[in-house]
Amino acid sequence: MKKAGGIIALIAGIFGIFAAGATLFIGGIGGAFQADGASTVVGLGWGGVGFSFIVIVLGAVAIASKSKVPGVLLIISSIAGAILGGTLVAVFMVLSLVGGILAVVGAKKVLPPAPPPATISID
Repeated sequence: MKKAGGIIALIAGIFGIFAAGATLFIGGIGGAFQADGASTVVGLGWGGVGFSFIVIVLGAVAIASKSKVPGVLLIISSIAGAILGGTLVAVFMVLSLVGGILAVVGAKKVLPPAPPPATISID
């Protein structure tokens, strides 16, 4: 499940980049027509780009990681991206959140190495 969570997060991050690009496009058109709040939409677009890149990186790390840390960071960045990335990006950050949860649930507990077996010598 850990690899599936990382792959889902990668896909969500890639689609999040496209959604952030659409948000930037809409904000740019609004800025060209001097609409109120256009700069806010552009700011949300850049936030979406940033958090989508973070999700892509953490998704790739979660695939190969043996700990739960990338999954937890993926959940945190998904929530922050949903809040600071705009509505279009938030849709894909929900998918990334599911990937982060799968990465946390699928990570196995890392056990310390076992001590070497005891040898008995008979003299």
